[in-house]
Amino acid sequence: MTEYNNLFQPLGLRHRTLDNRIVFGAHTTNMSEQGLPGERHRAYYEERAIGGAAMIVVEPMPVHATAVLTRGNFRHSDDSVVPHFRKITDAVHDQGTTIVQQLYHVGQHGDSDLSFAPHWSPSGHPSYHDSDGSHCMSEKDIEEVIEGFTRAAMRCRQAGFDGVDLFAAYHALLDQFWTPWSNRREDRWGGSLENRTRLSVSIMNSIRKACGDDFIIGVSVSYSEHTPYNLTLEDLQEIITLHDRSGNLDYVSCGSGNYVDWIRLMPTFVYGENLGAPLAAALKSVVKHAKITAESHIRTPENADYVIASGDSDLVSIVRGQIADPHLVNKARAGRGDDIRSCISCNQMCWGRRSRDYWISCLVNPSVGREFEWGGDRFSKTDAPKKVLIVGAGPAGMETARVAAERGHQVTLVEALGDPGGQFRLAGLTPRRGQITDLIGWYLRQFEKLGVEVRYFTPMDEGDIIEFGADEVVLATGSIPDGLARQRWLPEQPELPGLSNGNVWSCEEVIREQAELGQSVIVLDEGGNWRGTGTAWYLSDRGHDVTLVTPDAYVGKELTRTTADFQIRANLAQARVHFMVESVITHWHGDRAEIRSMLDDSTRVVEASAIVTATTNMACNDIERALSDTGIAFHIVGDCAAPRSAPYAFYEGRKLGLSL
Repeated sequence: MTEYNNLFQPLGLRHRTLDNRIVFGAHTTNMSEQGLPGERHRAYYEERAIGGAAMIVVEPMPVHATAVLTRGNFRHSDDSVVPHFRKITDAVHDQGTTIVQQLYHVGQHGDSDLSFAPHWSPSGHPSYHDSDGSHCMSEKDIEEVIEGFTRAAMRCRQAGFDGVDLFAAYHALLDQFWTPWSNRREDRWGGSLENRTRLSVSIMNSIRKACGDDFIIGVSVSYSEHTPYNLTLEDLQEIITLHDRSGNLDYVSCGSGNYVDWIRLMPTFVYGENLGAPLAAALKSVVKHAKITAESHIRTPENADYVIASGDSDLVSIVRGQIADPHLVNKARAGRGDDIRSCISCNQMCWGRRSRDYWISCLVNPSVGREFEWGGDRFSKTDAPKKVLIVGAGPAGMETARVAAERGHQVTLVEALGDPGGQFRLAGLTPRRGQITDLIGWYLRQFEKLGVEVRYFTPMDEGDIIEFGADEVVLATGSIPDGLARQRWLPEQPELPGLSNGNVWSCEEVIREQAELGQSVIVLDEGGNWRGTGTAWYLSDRGHDVTLVTPDAYVGKELTRTTADFQIRANLAQARVHFMVESVITHWHGDRAEIRSMLDDSTRVVEASAIVTATTNMACNDIERALSDTGIAFHIVGDCAAPRSAPYAFYEGRKLGLSL
């Protein structure tokens, strides 16, 4: 049935046999409640096991008080976690899936706001997670950490885990001991390779002795060519070879980036795919016992199958891909690749929410974190099918239509324009965002399979809606650019000063190729997100001279939570886009703008042939007001309720579709 033959071969791993090669790798979900895993956490992992993952690596467990990194970390050094984790391992084992837990200590890269403890490190170096320094570990401290890892592994065994994953990636504590620039010790824990690996070897040997032969021990590592002072591929080959010789190491998971090269930890759409494959190939060539897992921006079964077929790895970890579609594995196995809802590498609700210390979710799959409430990513048929009319085919309308149709309703989706997706589709036309248009194509395929009738060029007023005679009416008419181009940081101004002088366009008009711009363009970016920066990149790619003006302290501020901001700034800088930060436009003359610094009130004049605005949109809700007067009941979802970013449109569409 499947075209991914390499992915669906069994593989022995210590005492377990995996029935395919796809892992749901370790990542912080931040779903704990008072340091304990609860129903949210259980249902999240169970859904991926139901979806076919061969092995699940549960998010990191801190092994010591100094290892706590996030609000959602589990209780360290505490047996009370055991019965709670047992509920998760039992649920996952019921699906035939192997489950291990990652154990970690990030060393110098801690977070005192959460741990209220000093960071421990080999040589007292500063953190790259915050601005704190660290405590140089004593011999007693090192022995305490070895004991912490061992006892944590013993609790994992009690809780029903099949093994543990030792976190040595991203320049965490084990990696800090391995790496000469962060390990300047002159005792038996530093200097030679044997000394620098003594900590990790001691931990591995201690766990094997405590937990027995029928217990998987893996290790996660990462590599970044952009930080040459960290370990090279050759260094990592030597280190892993040393561990592999013991026969205690069962697998190595290979990622990208580190706490210094932060932006490649969870690569966004600005990067290429399969970033962990070079490290996996390098290690695969030297190990004799351990299996090799490739991870990092391997989103799709096609990518995964290629990595396995090439001989670069034995296993592939698809994390964000299985967050976006928890049934990715089973769909691939059944030859239903077209039905897989792909990750769009945006990081908005996974890493984006985690970076603000919330539990994670997903832009394209808002059931993430709500599986225990919404029944996962599976839909029960309604006992009372209805005739449903949805007005507007943006993200909220598309998701409402899909979910309602999955549940058995008769759905008609009408769109005033000639294509679906609304402003989300326009975002997909900017550089590196083709994954968005791919997602819209997925919706269209689902509509065809589910019998959703889609009508384009079909604007509707209240009379049309009444005449349609639906049992349920959903307004998803979205938002439109503010025609007055008002700036949030000039609230006393009713419009952009000088708007009447013309040559002012919205981002949407630019991407739709409706704008007449000239050579020099000012992009007014009040959102600090992809709408403004993506448009600036789009324009610079087309040869325009671009000045980006923002009231924020730096360009792409709202993208910081996704880690996409640095690379976008770098791309814009390399394209010679000029940045003016902490600034507002005080007057537009039609061919030049007066731009005031918010720091010292100084004003500069910038000549330009046009202004392109990325200011806050306005809800497109005229039909809501008109329909309210008729007494017809209706629902509103997405930007027509209030202009926001895409995740909330998908969320409201999913939630409404489930309730109809």
